[in-house]
Amino acid sequence: MEEVVTTMTEAFKELCIEGPFNIEKSMSLYNEVYSFCVNDSNRCSIMYSKRCSIMYSMYGDLLKEYIHGTLLQSLRLKLGEFFLKELATRWEHYKDVTRRLSSCFRYLERYYIPQNSIPTLSDVGIDCFNDMVYEQMRAIASPAVISLIGKERDGMKIDRDLVNGVRDIFVELGKGSMDLYEKDFEQPMLDDARDYYSRKASMWISECSCPEFMVKVEESLIREEERGRCYMHPICSTTEKKLVSRVENELLVVHETELLVKEGSGLKSLLRDNKVDDLARMYRLFSRVRDGLKPISIVFKEHVICEGMALVKQAAGDEASKKMENKDHVAEGLLQEAQVLLIGRFIELHDKCLVYVRDCFQNDTLFFRVLKKGFEVFCNKSIAGTSPAESLAVYCDFILKKRGHGLTDDTFEHVVKLFAHFNEKDLFAEFHRKKLARRLLFDKDSDEHEKCLIAKLKQQCGGPFTSKMEGMVKDLTISRDMQKSFEEFIQSNSEANPGIDLTVTVLTTGPWPSYKTCNLNLPPEMLRCVQVFKEFYQSRTKRRRLSWVYSLGTCNIIGHFEPKTMELLVNTFQAAALLLFNSSNRMSYSEIKDQLGLTDEDVNRVLHSLSCAKYKILNKEPDSKNISETDYFSFNSKFTDRMRRIKVPLPQVDERKKVVEGVAKDRRFAVDAAIVRIMKHHKVLGHQQLMSECAEYLGRTFKPDFKLIKKRIEDLMGREYLERDANEHNVYRYIA
Repeated sequence: MEEVVTTMTEAFKELCIEGPFNIEKSMSLYNEVYSFCVNDSNRCSIMYSKRCSIMYSMYGDLLKEYIHGTLLQSLRLKLGEFFLKELATRWEHYKDVTRRLSSCFRYLERYYIPQNSIPTLSDVGIDCFNDMVYEQMRAIASPAVISLIGKERDGMKIDRDLVNGVRDIFVELGKGSMDLYEKDFEQPMLDDARDYYSRKASMWISECSCPEFMVKVEESLIREEERGRCYMHPICSTTEKKLVSRVENELLVVHETELLVKEGSGLKSLLRDNKVDDLARMYRLFSRVRDGLKPISIVFKEHVICEGMALVKQAAGDEASKKMENKDHVAEGLLQEAQVLLIGRFIELHDKCLVYVRDCFQNDTLFFRVLKKGFEVFCNKSIAGTSPAESLAVYCDFILKKRGHGLTDDTFEHVVKLFAHFNEKDLFAEFHRKKLARRLLFDKDSDEHEKCLIAKLKQQCGGPFTSKMEGMVKDLTISRDMQKSFEEFIQSNSEANPGIDLTVTVLTTGPWPSYKTCNLNLPPEMLRCVQVFKEFYQSRTKRRRLSWVYSLGTCNIIGHFEPKTMELLVNTFQAAALLLFNSSNRMSYSEIKDQLGLTDEDVNRVLHSLSCAKYKILNKEPDSKNISETDYFSFNSKFTDRMRRIKVPLPQVDERKKVVEGVAKDRRFAVDAAIVRIMKHHKVLGHQQLMSECAEYLGRTFKPDFKLIKKRIEDLMGREYLERDANEHNVYRYIA
């Protein structure tokens, strides 16, 4: 048997190692192996197993002899890239050798190996290479591969196919497991990348500005992603992700804080100098790492608050200087100008920050949230006792009075976006409604712009928020139609002609602000107009009652002065007072008050506007700036002005206090309704949860004071809507 084995061994060497592959000879050797193993007909005998075992051992011995005599000899004394090239070449040749030998020992693969559960011929080949070659050479192979990749990072051109060839050896030697690949190829590559970029990052952070550092980081990440894809084995798809993650950690996570606060070029400087491209690059980079955007959002919020507070301080300083210039009295026009200027600056800042969020931060919800929180800090600060809600209403009034000059949908969009950050939305609604009423009544042809702003407010806050505003606009449309009908009524009924041109605006009480009504004793000319319109209105409806608001009326009257005749645009009160002087040249304060039937407050305002203000249509005795009950008034026949048509303004009554008090009253009702609605849903609820849900529910229109909520809870308990739980003091029960 030994002679047969020796003969077959020499034949195998000749076929598989030293000579070219010969299929006929391979088949002949296969038959020899077969004949040797099944020498007798009893395949289950001990002899059969022994013969197969001899052939199985021969297969391994042949491979070991080849490795020892040929393969190892060629690898010795080679280092670095030369070693890797030789290793790759010898590995390919070794695989060819195992294939040749396996074809001759195929019989063992079919019967003997499965029956005995021993390693396959392929596994034997890999095990031989692993034990005799790889275990000796791994200390050279792995560092050599990593060295090549390191040269590539430094800009040198390397043989990537060689690296991938060696990588495949790690995978194939694992026999289906990636442990060898991960331990001897992937992990050293990851560690080398970490060390390399740790050194680079330390150098860049000290030498480069923030934008320059980020450019280098972005370029490095692009190269590492491409490198990871190139060297990643198809079976192990996580290599690229692991590699890039290591690089991101060293370049971004480790140095983020230092980078953001870098003197002269950090995030605050980029925001201040409007470096959009650099900010976008920063977002792209730090969005790659976990929680990388949070520090950026914090700095962004601080920047927004800092910019906004600077505007607030500037506005406060302007107010103080104006008070100094005006001896502690700021004219209404100057105050409104300051309010308009401040809100305009807020809108500019908001638009600028929105550009950052949209173009630099890719509409990230995190930055929308911090932008909102930042604006809420300074947008809700009162300046010189003026509520931010009032300032925004003044701004809206200012732009809407432009009557289309530069107004677009975008203008109102900017206003509403800023409005979303205001806490006292209900207070704004009341101030805005007051000013909307005056615009609709006195500034004609502005309905379309009013409707546009109302529509955007409705979209932001819902239908109930704008229902009264929409009702006011609708009233004006109906009133215009009624005015046309009134004109037709006059034309068709000559006896009903009032003798003067009359325009009446009929409004419903609900949507409009409440106005003070007074029993003005109208002159005969005006009284005739009122009676004619009443007759017309009663012919159209008998269920509605007219209530005249003379304080909102305007009159155009002709004044015959010695220099020239002039047209005066005055309030109804002013017109009634002036018409008194058609029958009397000189009247006392008491006489005027008695004939007009007005209160002292109203009479003072009227006489001050006609005798002490810009246009002195009446002479006052004695001549002073204040109105007294002992004063006398006469018609100033010598009054003149360069204009032939002048508007004589009536001093406006400051209604801020009234508006604020009205809103406070409405808030009490709103809190009551919210508490009842929440308790009706839950039936039983703890104190803290009720407070929290109530604040959240009301937060859409105003930010409620917790003291107010607590007070309203106590009031509702007193009115037997709620009661405390008998066992738990901080738990409330709804009483159905």
